[in-house]
Amino acid sequence: MISRPIAYACLALSMTLVGSYVALSKPLAATFPVFLLAWLRFGIGVVAMPHWLRKGPEEPPMTRQTRALLFLQSFFGNFLFTICMISGVSLTSATSAGVIMASIPACVAVMSWVFLREHIATRTWVAVVCAVLGIALFSIAKVQHPELDGAAAGSSGARGAGHLEWIGYALLVAASLCEAAYSVIGKKLTGALGPKRITSLINLWGFALATPFGLHYATRFDFAAVPGTIWLLLLFYALAACMWSVWLWMTGLKVVPAAQGGVFTVLLPVSAALFGVLVLGESFTGMQLVAFGIALASVVLATLPSRGAPAQPKRIPGEGSH
Repeated sequence: MISRPIAYACLALSMTLVGSYVALSKPLAATFPVFLLAWLRFGIGVVAMPHWLRKGPEEPPMTRQTRALLFLQSFFGNFLFTICMISGVSLTSATSAGVIMASIPACVAVMSWVFLREHIATRTWVAVVCAVLGIALFSIAKVQHPELDGAAAGSSGARGAGHLEWIGYALLVAASLCEAAYSVIGKKLTGALGPKRITSLINLWGFALATPFGLHYATRFDFAAVPGTIWLLLLFYALAACMWSVWLWMTGLKVVPAAQGGVFTVLLPVSAALFGVLVLGESFTGMQLVAFGIALASVVLATLPSRGAPAQPKRIPGEGSH
């Protein structure tokens, strides 16, 4: 089993990757219909990791409950999250996604307490509050500086765009709930399956769910009109979303409790906003930088070793090494 610091690094890198492709999905969503984009994403994942489908030597046979959890994790964390996230970002912005998804750490903490019966330490709750507070400050700064969205206030076009933005916000809230469910279900699965097999199986379910919609849009889409840079961006998005980020997250969750791991999801909105600024040309203010500092402090607070804590966590019965 990996050490706790390595597990933290896996969780942090996973959410940084997710934030990057949340931001970079905006130009992809401007090129492909949402359901076609989701289908292409899962299809690339199917081609990239067939060797990850093999059962590990120490893995027990899958039970009916495990199969149901795999479907639910793919449905919420892959299929619905992808549709809601891409649609939400296309109607708003990468920095808006960062604001809305600040609620993920709190959602994960509550769900892990309710469904996994995890004991959540006071320091973890404080870290969750810091995570939400940090990005909430970012939200306030954004409202005070509406020019960051490039909207022309007072015009009828801006009012129409505002209605669409609210739909985008609602979709991003739904994506946040899906991401929280994905984290909690993933913790449950790590006791029965290895990270690579979980990654490949939930991608297969995502591909199956998206195929009817993807085929419908593929028959009427002009693939020849897509520039080469967009295809390269799609390849990175698919591998990061279907393969790398999922494997890193499942690897970290084998060691870290779901509620504590959930604090790392604050890196999703932080990295999404940073990629929006550095790559897509969006901008933010000094107050928003302070907000991000508070959000990142929540990760430090959640990962500092407790006094007298053992160096390695106890091994969960029936949990295979990977």
